[in-house]
Amino acid sequence: MAKSIMVQGTCSNAGKSLVTAGLCRVFNQDGYKVAPFKSQNMALNSFITVNGAEMGRAQVVQAEAANVEPSALMNPILLKPTSDCGSQVIVNGEAIGTMTAVEYFKFKTKLIPDIMKAYNQLDANFDIICLEGAGSPAEINLKAQDIVNMGMAKMAKAPVLLVGDIDRGGVFASVYGTIMLMEPEERAMIKGIIINKFRGDVEILRPGLDMIEEKTGIPVVGVLPMLHVDIEDEDSLSERLTSHTEVKLVDIAVIRTPRMSNYTDFNVFELIEGVSLRYVSSLKELGNPDMIILPGTKNTIGDLKWMRQNGLEAEILKKASNGTVVWGVCGGYQMLGTNISDPYGVEEGGDTPGLGLLKVETSFIEKKRTIQMEGKLGKVEGLFSALSDMNIVGYEIHSGVTEFAPEHALTTIKPIHEEGDVMLEGSQNVDGTYNVYGSYVHGIFDADGVAVKIVEALLAKKGMKMDDIKTINFAEYKKQQYDILADSVRANLDMKKIYEILEAGV
Repeated sequence: MAKSIMVQGTCSNAGKSLVTAGLCRVFNQDGYKVAPFKSQNMALNSFITVNGAEMGRAQVVQAEAANVEPSALMNPILLKPTSDCGSQVIVNGEAIGTMTAVEYFKFKTKLIPDIMKAYNQLDANFDIICLEGAGSPAEINLKAQDIVNMGMAKMAKAPVLLVGDIDRGGVFASVYGTIMLMEPEERAMIKGIIINKFRGDVEILRPGLDMIEEKTGIPVVGVLPMLHVDIEDEDSLSERLTSHTEVKLVDIAVIRTPRMSNYTDFNVFELIEGVSLRYVSSLKELGNPDMIILPGTKNTIGDLKWMRQNGLEAEILKKASNGTVVWGVCGGYQMLGTNISDPYGVEEGGDTPGLGLLKVETSFIEKKRTIQMEGKLGKVEGLFSALSDMNIVGYEIHSGVTEFAPEHALTTIKPIHEEGDVMLEGSQNVDGTYNVYGSYVHGIFDADGVAVKIVEALLAKKGMKMDDIKTINFAEYKKQQYDILADSVRANLDMKKIYEILEAGV
């Protein structure tokens, strides 16, 4: 049986995911086979595993930190919001339907057998399981049917480390209040407190640390500084979406639609010096980018109507007609077509005209396509002709089937881990001044050299070269960031105490 330890937080964005990833890396460096686990995750950023199962990217990041293959066992329940009060429910990697918040609240305890089946499989195959909670364990309106915080800790018999965010202020009140709102047996399971995102001299904080230990009877096992590591974070609260506003030599604008998903598809552009990657949601923010990206979305029709209503659609059409590159990924690709048909009511039903920049039509079907694939870009026309024949690897997550003219196909792909024919995919429109491209492949820009070739072409359009722009290998860069995170965890947390907590259990 595996040893287990759980990271919970006093609030959302306290740093649970990052602390869990850091512990996964440290345990792995120390020679243990480690699995992350989050029983229920709510996120629009998802990933497709080798067997076609869908899971949250936060646990993928933690699996990468632990040097293990991501598995849907690590995230048996994924909720993908489709509206303010409803989500698609994905269990063990497969969608089982869409539920309102009230419906899911009544239903979720029925998923406990699925959660424990997944957990027990990890338990049998790993040395350590690092569990992560969600939000706060002190949400007293949700505690009775909790399956992700203390409820999960009890099922896994996992000791808990409680993380508080000092950067927001009031960290001692939030730590103390969280603990005091728990039942006595729950308090007994909290074995350590971590203060996260601290800026300054820890000695100034020492009186507060001593007092919180005295008042709670729980030791503070460390104070983590505000970490400057480039590691994927939870989508709903990511600073990435709001902090990058400076326009650089090459300017790429991603349309931040209300239900945007998988924005991590574009992180690779941030590693190229001289490139600005901005997430924009209004005409004022859009400006005059060199390239506009329409990202994936959990609600293609709703987000298309949102762009239509706020004027972004008209501006994108105008810029495309003047030669600005437009690239759509997944739902963004569907939007670029002439029509989206929803005969089964997967989203809103009926027919919705698209932007008409690609000669493709999409029909939603009831079953998702979830698959990892590999292949290559075909004969790419227009500004990005240098991409022709470049290898790509990625995955698809979509309900739509898109009809397109084979002569306009963008990629040639095949499944990696299952039987399947080689097929054409994607589309392009390079008629006259247009440079419009679309693909279902998530990760298409991550393939070696693809992002660099795109930036080179955008520079060449301006009469400039890439001689002075530095690039970084994306895979090696991510490994480096995980190691930096692990170094900080070792330097600032009492790992000897954490190992004692891990060994003792509850």
